[in-house]
Amino acid sequence: MADERTLVLVKPDGVQRALVGDVISRLERRGLHLVGLKLLLIDRALAERHYAEHREKPFFGDLVGFITSSPVVAMVWEGPGAVAMVRSMMGATDPANAAPGTIRGDHAVSIGANVVHGSDSVSRAAEEVALFFEPGELVEWTSAQAAWLH
Repeated sequence: MADERTLVLVKPDGVQRALVGDVISRLERRGLHLVGLKLLLIDRALAERHYAEHREKPFFGDLVGFITSSPVVAMVWEGPGAVAMVRSMMGATDPANAAPGTIRGDHAVSIGANVVHGSDSVSRAAEEVALFFEPGELVEWTSAQAAWLH
């Protein structure tokens, strides 16, 4: 399986509840490697671009309001099958349906406060990474540097 990149956001509730380290640790233990990381306040324009697919849905305003409410940690992770692996590790969007052992199953308290976001496809991951990171902000691992990760 080819290496993929995916965006992971630790949302405001996850940052406020000091869950960033747990999320990073889980992803590292699965063999993914971090290629980008930043703490930021998402402005309304970026939030609206990020959630554009939901613009016509009744919860769009709540999504934008929540993600802009306090800092988030944006990360780019890389590895074989990274998109599907991260989605599986996150668990169902609704924590009531998220399996124990997943990030949301262990930490999320509601659909709205569900700790993390992860890209849902390889193509969407490329779009989301480009929304949050400039190319120069991402580390390009050489095969020798990353050999111990695989």
